[in-house]
Amino acid sequence: RELLDGAVSVAVREGRILEVGQDLGRLAGPGTVRRDLAGAFLMPGLVDVHNHHAVAGRAELFELVVPIGADLEQILALVAEQAARTPEGGWIVGGPWGTNLLAELNSLETLARLDAAADGRPVVLIEDSRHNRWASSAALRLAGIPDAPEDGAGPGVLRDPATGRATGVLLEGAGLTVEYAMAAVGGFTPEQHCAASARGVEILNSFGITAFQDAAASLEILRALHDLDEAGRLNAWAVTSITINDEIFGFSPVGQELVDLAEPTRSAHHRPDFVKVFLDGVPPARTAAFLEPYLPDEEHGHDFTGALLIPQDEFGALMRDIAGQGLGLKVHCAGDAAARVVLDATQTLRESGDTATRVHIAHGQFLSDADLPRLAELDVTADMSPFVWFPGVIPQALSEVLPQPLAGRIQPNRALTDLGTRLAMGSDWPVSPTPNPWFGIHGLVTRSDPFRQTPGALWPEQALTLLEALRVCTSQGAEAIGLGETAGRISTGFSADFAILDQNPFTRDPLSLADTEVVETWFEGRRVYSREG
Repeated sequence: RELLDGAVSVAVREGRILEVGQDLGRLAGPGTVRRDLAGAFLMPGLVDVHNHHAVAGRAELFELVVPIGADLEQILALVAEQAARTPEGGWIVGGPWGTNLLAELNSLETLARLDAAADGRPVVLIEDSRHNRWASSAALRLAGIPDAPEDGAGPGVLRDPATGRATGVLLEGAGLTVEYAMAAVGGFTPEQHCAASARGVEILNSFGITAFQDAAASLEILRALHDLDEAGRLNAWAVTSITINDEIFGFSPVGQELVDLAEPTRSAHHRPDFVKVFLDGVPPARTAAFLEPYLPDEEHGHDFTGALLIPQDEFGALMRDIAGQGLGLKVHCAGDAAARVVLDATQTLRESGDTATRVHIAHGQFLSDADLPRLAELDVTADMSPFVWFPGVIPQALSEVLPQPLAGRIQPNRALTDLGTRLAMGSDWPVSPTPNPWFGIHGLVTRSDPFRQTPGALWPEQALTLLEALRVCTSQGAEAIGLGETAGRISTGFSADFAILDQNPFTRDPLSLADTEVVETWFEGRRVYSREG
């Protein structure tokens, strides 16, 4: 019963839904607590299948936060303010800076301005896709990145074309060297990791989210979730994706070593049931793998299509190995060629008799028309990211490197739904500025910008109905991460996870869906968030 009219009662006992119906007074006993919601809209707790909750919590608690859309002058001013509060030699860490600033940051003049703002301190600021970084000269020096190309720097270190000197812009894995350098002088304590996870979950709860998947977990994140749960402080179902290869975060260990360490962190509400594989990069940096070429430029020419981070045959072997260990796979695929590799490998897996392994194409904003039916046929979940299915900074950046009509054919949600594909919403927070699912729902239904900053609609033919969008964010999301029999529905036997809204979304103007507010959030029959504080 996805939508019930009239007054409905929900009986809860020991954290589970006992019964749903019109009159459940017969179930009440002397210790029963009754709550009259006075006609408020009650829905299942929402599910976010792709975020980086601990990274977001850590940024809010311990790092420099750059507002979304900040220009270079604003970023430099924030660095200068942070430098005044940071001991000499201390690191300034934070972000994000916008992908649209990449060309402006990629110069020796801008690097000199960053060094001056930081007063010589090491700085590393991450880009909004979380794939690229901007580092100061002190950070480059501490990371051992040579100043001249003949000294042996690897790929991804951008350089001034006239002098060959590093500009501080580091693409993909090249940025990990500064992360390792920072970790070598201290990093974060276990207590800080627990605080970061707790804060991340607290923010998710404030938006009605009661189940989530961390899309790339480190050993520290796995242990923090376990420890929070054992202490009775984990107020959501947490499914984690064990990081297999790391081109972004600088985690150590990764791969099979981390898989082997993950199982002891399993607890009542923490399930390390997936791995995360990065198969390609991101289109604005031309590191995503496509079937047709990027727009030509001087560096790459006319026929450049990007590249896979793992060769196709190696990825197929990796999928079989991971499936054999009973784990699902969440695979980062920003380009349609990468998505096809995942589908081909999954087809081989299914033909071998494995119908149980969960496979997610993460992001998947670009899919070939020929591949669209294969997701449903192969039971592959489309883990879709809301901030690229409406007009905004990211779609604009995509249009600058990809040809038309490809650049405008982003996230074919209507086509996938009609084909029977399981769609699930993953905020990718803090790559996206907020995990608020109502911004995503607004975009799903209207294909317009919920922030009201960019006019128009992005491929509006791909819009969903509100009921379809709510399924994406509840029951379908729960099924995608292995909680289909536990969460995502208001039904007998399910976890008593609820979001109470300020008004019925079905009576709202669709263009105001982003204004929806959560009044209360309940997890396992306990109130874990109240708008009133």
